[in-house]
Amino acid sequence: MANTNLQFKTNYDVSSKIEPFYKGGKVQISKDEKYIFCTCGSRVNVLEISTGKIIHCVEHDDQEDITSFALSCDDEMLVTASRALLLKQWDWRQASCTRSWRAIHTIPVASMTFDSTSTLLATGGCDGTIKLWDVMKQYCTHNLKGSSGVVHLVQFHPNIDLLQLFSSSLDCGIRIWDLRTSQCVCVLQSHYSAVTSLSFSPDGNTMVSSGRDKICTVWDLKTHKAKRTVPVYEAVEGVVLLPGNTDLTEIGVKSKALHFITAGSKGVLRVWEASTARCVYTQTLPSTLTSVSEGEEESDNPRSLTYLFHLPASSRLATVTAEHNILLYQLPALTTQQQFVGYSDEVLDVKFLGKGDSHIVVATNSCQLKVFELLTNSCQILYGHTDTVLTLDVFRKGSLFASCAKDRSVRVWQMDSDSGQVQCVAQGSGHTNAVGSIACSRMKASFVVTGSQDCTVKVWDLPADFSAAGGIHQLTTRTTEKAHDKDVNSVAVAPNDKLLASGSQDRTAKLWSLMGEGTVGLLGVFRGHRRGVWAVCFSPVDQVLATSSADGTAKLWSLQDFSCLKTFEGHDASVLKIIFVSRGTQLLTSGSDGLVKLWTIKTNECVKTLDAHQDKVWGLHASRRDDKMVTGSADSNITVWVDVTEMELAEEQAKQEDQILKQQELSNLLHEKKYLKALGLAISLDQPHTVLTVIKAIREGENSCELLEKTVLKLRQDQKESLLRFCVVWNTNARNCLYAQAVLQVLLTHLPPEELLQYQGARTHLEGLIPYTERHMQRIGRLLQASMFLNYMWQKMRVAGAPSSMGQDEEMDTTPLAQAQPFFVIDKEKRESGSDERRDEGNDSGQDEDPDCSVESEEELDDVSATNKASTDNERVENGASHKTNGKHQSESEESSGEEDLEDETVVKKTKGLPVSSAPQCQTFAS
Repeated sequence: MANTNLQFKTNYDVSSKIEPFYKGGKVQISKDEKYIFCTCGSRVNVLEISTGKIIHCVEHDDQEDITSFALSCDDEMLVTASRALLLKQWDWRQASCTRSWRAIHTIPVASMTFDSTSTLLATGGCDGTIKLWDVMKQYCTHNLKGSSGVVHLVQFHPNIDLLQLFSSSLDCGIRIWDLRTSQCVCVLQSHYSAVTSLSFSPDGNTMVSSGRDKICTVWDLKTHKAKRTVPVYEAVEGVVLLPGNTDLTEIGVKSKALHFITAGSKGVLRVWEASTARCVYTQTLPSTLTSVSEGEEESDNPRSLTYLFHLPASSRLATVTAEHNILLYQLPALTTQQQFVGYSDEVLDVKFLGKGDSHIVVATNSCQLKVFELLTNSCQILYGHTDTVLTLDVFRKGSLFASCAKDRSVRVWQMDSDSGQVQCVAQGSGHTNAVGSIACSRMKASFVVTGSQDCTVKVWDLPADFSAAGGIHQLTTRTTEKAHDKDVNSVAVAPNDKLLASGSQDRTAKLWSLMGEGTVGLLGVFRGHRRGVWAVCFSPVDQVLATSSADGTAKLWSLQDFSCLKTFEGHDASVLKIIFVSRGTQLLTSGSDGLVKLWTIKTNECVKTLDAHQDKVWGLHASRRDDKMVTGSADSNITVWVDVTEMELAEEQAKQEDQILKQQELSNLLHEKKYLKALGLAISLDQPHTVLTVIKAIREGENSCELLEKTVLKLRQDQKESLLRFCVVWNTNARNCLYAQAVLQVLLTHLPPEELLQYQGARTHLEGLIPYTERHMQRIGRLLQASMFLNYMWQKMRVAGAPSSMGQDEEMDTTPLAQAQPFFVIDKEKRESGSDERRDEGNDSGQDEDPDCSVESEEELDDVSATNKASTDNERVENGASHKTNGKHQSESEESSGEEDLEDETVVKKTKGLPVSSAPQCQTFAS
């Protein structure tokens, strides 16, 4: 039984995350070509190209959106501009702001750029002005006026000796500014729409400009004339002049004439020969889709490109798509090298993929599928569906998976085990509405089951060998069944491929037989959910079915009698996904509340709640080795979790072993009276009771006050802080307050208040000490009063010592009680026979009994009476009379006090219900 419990998972920890890092706006690549800088709201994220990880993040404190930024050419300085009209200079590697100043622009900055020396910064504002800043000397050097509307493009001439700045605004002209005179040299007029980018030749004499008016213009900067206008038939967002010293014959560059490459609304890179205005190369799309047709609206193309960069050191090109994807191509063949997804919108489904679960495939709110390599976050973007992909499922071997979409189609994809490349190998269509659920066969890749919003379930046959089919295989349906009255939200295939389950918006789940060839037979209906069923899943080991519903519950059902076995309640909203883990002994559920919960089936207990998402968790999948899981949410985050149960158990055991060793070491140090080391070790354990044990051991030794003071003062400051914190705990208990006050006395006596107040939480600790200390002082005060009263009573009852003179006022004797030890020796027989006589004598003495005296027995009453009588009989006081028992029938004899052996004497004396033996103790405390 113990072994079974150890197999239960108790916790998952976040292993990695794929988060949105670019939501539109400016993108810039560092000069060393290692980092990509991109805006994401109020942040500038720094993406490391080699790993695909966000390694730095620069964020404005005021949470204002960043309108533009610029990285210096030496990659050292980053300047950002926000809507708050602030310019901030950053040490981006440390994510620290080194300087901040007000932009003189009246409305936000739209564009920024550095010169090649990294000393001049140009800012183009929405107010139509351009300002130049000397970032070293920290002042504004130029204020260039004359542009009309927003200045959306500023760029320095690569030859800094010319001191020229190029700009463009809404008037579609390209202005050249002479920075020596702050005058506009000329305006280059050619475009009839916004100028989007400029590219200069290495010698600086030629420039190519691109615009959204579907033309590119080649300029001679010596004469400021247009040499050639090239119609490119698409709105161009980026243009790059290709280097002339590189062999680029693979992309159509067969002469040394000027060539440039464009990126725009068609979503493909094209190479142009400037002298002939001819397109010599067009990039082929990595799918069956063709480029946007002439009659189609280009602005709706999700593959349109918004930026184009040339990376000369690594001979690469980088593009940014309208869907916020960043793609890197290797020259000269323009082969795709890396792809990064900046923003995925809603993640609708996610599954592990590949050998050893090295990849994940993601369906987002897009017609494209994304396959991420977990090691580098590099992504393959799969094109094929023409509408939003809704869900996925993976076959058992992990290299084959299927997808379905709103375009009513089904596609099967295969990953190459060597290269990791994924391609579509089969497709089918036949549903009359969006296909919202899909399930693959479990035993072998023989069929796929889909459920649609048309309320039907279809079974699709797969070919035995996809490579033999050649191209994309067309799937055929084995059978179609009207399954539910409303949308089919989920389908699942049993581990033996003989059963099929479906869950629907009609609040029911159904079990179907897949035994017959080409037929699907209904076996039973699972009724019990109060709202639509979102997910169904078969147990890998038991004959049970798990379902999750919009009613916030998950249920387990028996496949024999279709009864509900267990109900799991805990989510505050719809439970969207459910899977089995730990060999069918536990469940994982995800909900609209953004939570993922781990359940143990046997106990119906929610073992762990994982909170890492801010929106609906649509995707949930466990790895084949059952050591990881992945979740995808509508907040655009994908989280990979790793099972840390064994790790936490090992850490707990190691911690316990370490505690045992330290406890033994502490015991040894106390035995050896090495109190300083013992106290330091006890504080490091962070256990107030253990530290108290050491303090008690120090107080029990000789010269305890000096030893305690010496030990405490030798502690480090952090140890004194902990000791002060522990004193607050001890002081709340009257049993331990004495030790707390002793330590506090040392700290408050020897440490100045300034040093004490520097301790973490010192004010709070001292405030917590005051009320309990006042309570302890009040209790001690009451104890002192009681002890003084007891001392007074005792002095009045003393029978030994010098006789007091009658008629004179007696003062209370304050000598220690230990100096006078009177004894009342009472003969047992005498007491029994003369109890009445003594009682009468006691009454005749004229002293009133104390009403508070507690007389528990007749013998005690006799003793009190005898005491009263003795205190009034001066003759008996002077002689020091005592009653001594010599035997059972011996007569009473009088002898002088102190001469006889008193070992067998019985001393009984009580006042106010307290034994006399307690009086010295009270007297000592009072003194």
